[in-house]
Amino acid sequence: MKFINKFNPLKNEEVKILSKDGEILDSTLVPEITNNQLLEAYKLMNLSRRQDDFQNKAQRQGKLLSFLSSTGQEACEIAYTMVMKKSVDWLVPGYRNNAAWLGAGMPMRNIMLYWMGNEYGGRSPENINLLPPNIIIGSQFSQAVGIAFAEKYKNSKGVVISTTGDGGMSEGEVYEAMNFAKLYELPVIFICEDNKYAISTPVVKSTKALNIASKAVAVGMPSIKVDGNDFLASYSVMNEVIEFVRNNNGPVLVEFNTYRLGAHSSSDNPDVYRPKEEFLEAQTYDPLIRLKKYLINKKIWNEKKQEDLNNKQDIFIKSEFDYAEKNKDYPLEDIFNFIYKQKTQDLEEQYKEAKAFFQNHTDHKGEH
Repeated sequence: MKFINKFNPLKNEEVKILSKDGEILDSTLVPEITNNQLLEAYKLMNLSRRQDDFQNKAQRQGKLLSFLSSTGQEACEIAYTMVMKKSVDWLVPGYRNNAAWLGAGMPMRNIMLYWMGNEYGGRSPENINLLPPNIIIGSQFSQAVGIAFAEKYKNSKGVVISTTGDGGMSEGEVYEAMNFAKLYELPVIFICEDNKYAISTPVVKSTKALNIASKAVAVGMPSIKVDGNDFLASYSVMNEVIEFVRNNNGPVLVEFNTYRLGAHSSSDNPDVYRPKEEFLEAQTYDPLIRLKKYLINKKIWNEKKQEDLNNKQDIFIKSEFDYAEKNKDYPLEDIFNFIYKQKTQDLEEQYKEAKAFFQNHTDHKGEH
């Protein structure tokens, strides 16, 4: 075990492989990964970043209801989805996991539909075990534990990965989920993407723990802290952790030390609470810039390739958005039909009231 047994979170030790300038810090920790895999990872990270930028602008134009960006957190998200076995393992995400959704195989158009208010956008393709975005902070850990319990019962060798932010790690349900998982040695990896802010609350005001990874000690679970803006470190650790869990060794907590470069949501202004000097310093550890420099140093990337990639991805993003806009509507009754197995009387009355409202709105639309 190169990482779990070597890096002690109680000493605040953190796995790092790449410097902010894309140089290797410790060659003994570099993972076995091909140039093609590195390029695939970088292209996905770049795609998510450009999608984030596009969707933030679209939201400002009123074309999306809301949007929560994963800008700054792409390295760890692409890393843990790359090591998953897509048809066997599960991803049970939170709401700030755009890069992870892409990496897990969710079509971009589905993601866009979801943020337009179409719940069908959260439906994953066949043979991809991906749950929809979870808005209730921390409850995805409980869902992940339930799935992991079933996977262990079936002896499927499937591993469940679930993720939350630093704020979520102060939720009682998170502790309960981790405690239950360890009691039954379930095949689940709990991930905290510590991006330093829970909306406007900095992590230093949400916990006095030495770090997030140390919170696993209370339930007897192994844990590790990783530089989440370092793709090589994230990929290396997740490779080891997922195999450790797959081999019936029980759950693990992984803290990815990262930074939310964007706003909490499309209705947030981080300049109100985030120190400018801190933000400028965080930008120097941008995961895309670090990996790009590493690829250039390896002579497998250059600015011409970057320009071509940006243009190609921008065309793709626009085409996916155009599709989503044309297909964003869905039947009104679907909002009411699937809450219970059979629609209750209250829901039937609410449906009729909503139907009458929208019908009246449509009838009078042309009069204004």
